[in-house]
Amino acid sequence: MSGNQRRLAAVTVQCAYTHVAEAIMRKIAANAVRQPANLSIDSQIMKEAKGLNVNVSQAAEAGIAEAVAAEKTPLWKLENRATMDAWNDYVDKHGVPLKEHRQF
Repeated sequence: MSGNQRRLAAVTVQCAYTHVAEAIMRKIAANAVRQPANLSIDSQIMKEAKGLNVNVSQAAEAGIAEAVAAEKTPLWKLENRATMDAWNDYVDKHGVPLKEHRQF
């Protein structure tokens, strides 16, 4: 497996993880118990948000969820490093499974 193929595989795994994490966070958010929070936000941004009818609570929650997912990504990579290395070793030795069925 070339370096480019490994990078592509890593990006594919990362994209899949991110997509799943976002879907899970949306599902949790829909059923989540809300906790009040005091936030200090730039007054100009708040003025614009209100003028545009932006739901500030939802926007803040989405931003925090994105930050949490971004922090979890490197942790996930560390936790799953051995598995990804094992998969790369397998592909190096045996090739890509079902390669003959690929259409690209």
